[in-house]
Amino acid sequence: MLGLYIHIPFCVQKCKYCDFNSYKMIVNEKDRFLSDLKKEMALYKNKDRKINSIFFGGGTPSILNNNDMQFIMDEIKENFSIDEDAEISMECNPGTLTEDKLKFMRSIGVNRLSIGLQAVQENLLRYIGRIHNYEQFEKNYLEARKVGFKNINIDLMYNLPHQTFEDWKETLHKIVSLNPEHISAYSLILEEGTKLYDMYMKKEFDLSDEDEDIKMYEYAINYLKENGYNQYEISNYAKVGYECKHNILYWKCKNYIGLGPGASGYINNVRYNNVQSLDDYHEKLLQNQKPIDFFETLTQKDEIEEKIIMGLRMNEGIIFKDFEEFEINFEEKYKEQIAKHLNLELIEMTQGGFKFTQKGREISNNIFLDYID
Repeated sequence: MLGLYIHIPFCVQKCKYCDFNSYKMIVNEKDRFLSDLKKEMALYKNKDRKINSIFFGGGTPSILNNNDMQFIMDEIKENFSIDEDAEISMECNPGTLTEDKLKFMRSIGVNRLSIGLQAVQENLLRYIGRIHNYEQFEKNYLEARKVGFKNINIDLMYNLPHQTFEDWKETLHKIVSLNPEHISAYSLILEEGTKLYDMYMKKEFDLSDEDEDIKMYEYAINYLKENGYNQYEISNYAKVGYECKHNILYWKCKNYIGLGPGASGYINNVRYNNVQSLDDYHEKLLQNQKPIDFFETLTQKDEIEEKIIMGLRMNEGIIFKDFEEFEINFEEKYKEQIAKHLNLELIEMTQGGFKFTQKGREISNNIFLDYID
């Protein structure tokens, strides 16, 4: 399996909670970026391995016009072999989509959309800096259905400033009524350096306590399950057969190429991050160098720990035989941790492994630490 992640670093405006590498789009910078992206792709050219998933992330990839998207797809085909069943996902924001643009995305092979909504209440959307309202989202969603998209994810967030439990219930109920194939539901994390973090430090708002956060999380799990969405990862829910291939590739520690400023990749046991600055990205590629800022070769210990953490994030959990490649008996090596977590009802045994209970998911970060030396 091999994935391709392409980071489009442009937005209409940066959301107050966002710490991803993104900038307000200037046409000249966008054109230079596309030229640089073409050079970077050529440095990774490989027609021998099939690409099973392509994910356009950002930023806001849907800010690009049709010619830009066609240019990128042409370069992908020039440099890589795409599996005929590849999942090709495009992150989108309401307000940057039109019916014609959606139709064009379909024509160039995009077969999955991930639409960032976050909440249905306009006061919450304004407070966190979103550029759209719910009506724009719903219009774009229905247009996507009209032009033939049959695999759509909707991103939602809970524990937002001023968000009540009733707000969260209303958001989930409205979205489930639209019947998307996939829903991602994340608890807000305040990242240092974001506008929302600064507002919090100035005491402009308070966050809900941990009990309220867990209450919202549990409601999402139960309500979505009742409506046909299986939780297959801590924050992701899908109808049968619509689990995100790119995310699974990432969580199963498979190889993927990351392109674009700020992108990360993982190839043949080497994890790397690209430079974030558009200027630094340009300068590296002018010198015909891969625009890598940092890389590390994972030791076997790193690989094992990463596989544990990623495995536990997924609902299928840890599968003992997956660790045979490291020549370790997982059940024996971690017998004390397994016994402890079973006793505390934080995990449950499965056929050939174990997984989190609901109680365990709620304190997952603490459990991960028990398996890290």
